[in-house]
Amino acid sequence: MYRISASVLLVLALCGFRPVPPPVQGPVALSIIDRDADEELDQYPHRGQHWVAGAPGHRYSVRMENRSGERVLVVLSVDGVNAITGQTASPEQSGYVLEPWQSSEITGWRKSNAEVAQFVFTDHGDSYASRTGRPANVGVIGVAVFNELRRPMYDVRPMPTPYPMPRAAAPQAESSASNRAADATSAYGKAESRQQLGTGHGEREWSHSSSTRFERASRTPAQISELRYDTRSRLLALGVIPRLRTGSGRPPQAFPGGFVPDPPRGR
Repeated sequence: MYRISASVLLVLALCGFRPVPPPVQGPVALSIIDRDADEELDQYPHRGQHWVAGAPGHRYSVRMENRSGERVLVVLSVDGVNAITGQTASPEQSGYVLEPWQSSEITGWRKSNAEVAQFVFTDHGDSYASRTGRPANVGVIGVAVFNELRRPMYDVRPMPTPYPMPRAAAPQAESSASNRAADATSAYGKAESRQQLGTGHGEREWSHSSSTRFERASRTPAQISELRYDTRSRLLALGVIPRLRTGSGRPPQAFPGGFVPDPPRGR
């Protein structure tokens, strides 16, 4: 259990959980901050996904904002890797605990209670995931969010299992997630093979952390959100970022109408 700067808390998950489809809304807002440009990156919706354009060589942070009045646990995945443990990411793993209404920026891969290795936009092949033999999910940043279980203080009745999942629901959820993943693969199969940016393992910097206890209210995340990223040139090529028109969009006309006005003064 670890506490980092700005009162962000980490927690070690104790149970197994199954991912669920991302909801339309959730308690945590996810955004990416370019630390070298000192600006939040614009998000571009495209075919059901949201993209940001990263600048190669720039350091970045993941901003997580709890917009609820309750504590939440946020498991952070960068390129398919848990940003705290370095494991291949899964919702049941360690995460950050955000206090009510708290916003915090995660600046790197956690190395100890006191340090992180900076998140840096780098070449796909130089990304931490690729260098550790896990290149398949480079180019996506995601969070799995859990609400906290709140037990009544004076209720002496036996406590039922919180939010039990019907046995039949699990295969359905898994099938839905699989179908959606297949659709995404079909739409972006060729494009993903040309992913240019990844997240590198940058220089060490100070980031204090400490521990806390957190009991999840359910076996499945209350929210799963993803942001995809790549270079601006590739997002333009994919049509994610609209190209700006340089003119009116129509050829010149010999007779556009009207009379001859006076020229501007001084010419």
